[in-house]
Amino acid sequence: MNDRPSRLVRILAGLALASPALWAEAAQAAPAPERPSQATWIGQELRLPTGAPAFAAAPETAQADPVPGESAPAVNPWSGTVELYGFAPLRTLGTTTIRGQEAEVDQDLGEVLDILRFAASARGSIEKDRVGLQADLWYTSLGDSAARLVGPRQLFTTTADVGQTLGIYDVALRYRFGERESAIGKPGTYSVIPYAGIRLIDGRLNLAASLDGPLGRTLLEPTRNFQRTWVQPLVGTQATVFLSPRLRAFARGDIGGFGLAGQQDLSGNAQVGLGYAIGDNTDLNLSWRYMGLKWNNGDQQANGFSVNMNGIEVGVKFFFGGAPRGTAVASTPATQATPTAP
Repeated sequence: MNDRPSRLVRILAGLALASPALWAEAAQAAPAPERPSQATWIGQELRLPTGAPAFAAAPETAQADPVPGESAPAVNPWSGTVELYGFAPLRTLGTTTIRGQEAEVDQDLGEVLDILRFAASARGSIEKDRVGLQADLWYTSLGDSAARLVGPRQLFTTTADVGQTLGIYDVALRYRFGERESAIGKPGTYSVIPYAGIRLIDGRLNLAASLDGPLGRTLLEPTRNFQRTWVQPLVGTQATVFLSPRLRAFARGDIGGFGLAGQQDLSGNAQVGLGYAIGDNTDLNLSWRYMGLKWNNGDQQANGFSVNMNGIEVGVKFFFGGAPRGTAVASTPATQATPTAP
């Protein structure tokens, strides 16, 4: 009975002596609780799948790239043009008839420039989608110039002085087929624009002559003046086609009057030329143009005049609105960098 307590005491004493060594050994064998989890997490984050690119795009860069299938920005439905031009007739043929007395004029460009007092001209258009409104304003004032006066039944002829102020103002509705007007476009791009409206004509004429009649007699004629303003119906068409991104050919033709405002009442234009873009929205135009006008009231003491001019027209044309700048000509997309394998 006394041996059992003594044996139990010896076992407990041995365990007490061995426990410090066991705790120290366990502490050396166990890893630190924080280091293995941190090392394992970092190792997982740095591990890349096979075939992945060597770089990753930042979120900001990915958002800046265009989304595939994204619609283009809306095009402004409104557009317009303004052209400032000058018409230089190389030859002008015309007649002036005041109270039955008729004078004929034949002038070259130099003679016209010598008597030119004032000239102004411009044309423009405004358009929404395909429907628009256009105008062409032309005004010139010429001083007295030498003319050949023809008497009744041509019993006598002599020289006379003729002065002329003429304004022609067109306003018309139009409809466009094809692409919108622009300074720059793809080769082959075209537009055809028929139009119809009114033409207002304002003419002021004066004629002064000294006549040499039969038997050497001199007949003095007083100065005669005539002024008339009237309106003609107008129809016409203009067209443009691009030959290269900056070079285009254009043509225009119209006719007005149709004999509705007098015994003779007719006017018309024919024009063909080339335009070259000197900026993204600016054209320099050079063309040949013919312009004709004839009116006479048909009375016994007739009043009327006629003019036929052909020559060179030079203009600067500005384009507004429409497609954003640079979209008229297709551009090659930028080459993207090919990612390399790690």
